[in-house]
Amino acid sequence: MANLRELSRKGELLTGGHRACAGCGAPVAVRQVLKAVDTPVVVGCATGCLEVTTTIYPYSAWNVPFIHSAFENVAATVSGIEAAYRSLKRQGKIQRDIQFVAFGGDGGTYDIGFQSLSGAMERGHDMVYICYDNQAYMNTGIQRSSATPRGAATTTSPAGRVITAGKTQYRKDLTAVMAAHDIPYVAQTTIGHWNDLITKVRKAFEVEGPAFVNILTPCRLGWQIDPADSIEICRKAVDTCFWPLYEVENGVWKITLKPREKKPITEWLRPQGRFRHLFKPGNEKLIEEIQADVDRRWEMLQKRCEVGG
Repeated sequence: MANLRELSRKGELLTGGHRACAGCGAPVAVRQVLKAVDTPVVVGCATGCLEVTTTIYPYSAWNVPFIHSAFENVAATVSGIEAAYRSLKRQGKIQRDIQFVAFGGDGGTYDIGFQSLSGAMERGHDMVYICYDNQAYMNTGIQRSSATPRGAATTTSPAGRVITAGKTQYRKDLTAVMAAHDIPYVAQTTIGHWNDLITKVRKAFEVEGPAFVNILTPCRLGWQIDPADSIEICRKAVDTCFWPLYEVENGVWKITLKPREKKPITEWLRPQGRFRHLFKPGNEKLIEEIQADVDRRWEMLQKRCEVGG
């Protein structure tokens, strides 16, 4: 378990003064991730909100070596760095231990960066990939991605007269997809559960080989929430089982936090403006279908954890 007192004494590897929106989940996720690593770390970052807001030339908010990759290839970039490091270490040109971490949003991870990510994981590079999942292409105009939940209104899946539901498809379960790669460690967490997040990221850095951590990180603009509610909305995602907290360690599935009382999905949907249209008369069946899908996935996850995968 993470010790809050000890963490508070560690220096910040992502400084204040960056240009992320108030309430943005991405820098919160990064600060927590970097608190979890004790050895020197090299960061790769895909194009996206995180990169744009923290590295506006000629400034940088990063107090670690930082490499900006294209939208689709941060996993390939970091895997190349890790391979070069291993070569230099074999030659005796580097003695110290260094960790490698890649950050990408859901657009650069679930979608256009998936091939790069899958390849890096399959090849077995000793690196951690962090997806800061804000559930749309927020940096380029709030377009839907395969991480966008069913029913969410985005600029490319607007809720209107023709399609009243917003996005008509369910989101991709990328955490389960990564577990299918049979890598040493896969986990799902949120910025609203700092202890769970840091404990999992520490495990990810400690394993030999590739690790993947999917972090729910609200975008207050795209989700249409008050900036002060970013942490609470993550907790609602867990309490409703929309975003369960679990890990897959060497093929063994384990739920790391079970809600004391499973809340209805409406408690997560209602505070978000992107789901406002779902509560108009006539859309009751759609909410029922979303609830049924959440229930189905939660039951499936529990069964997987009971038998260890």
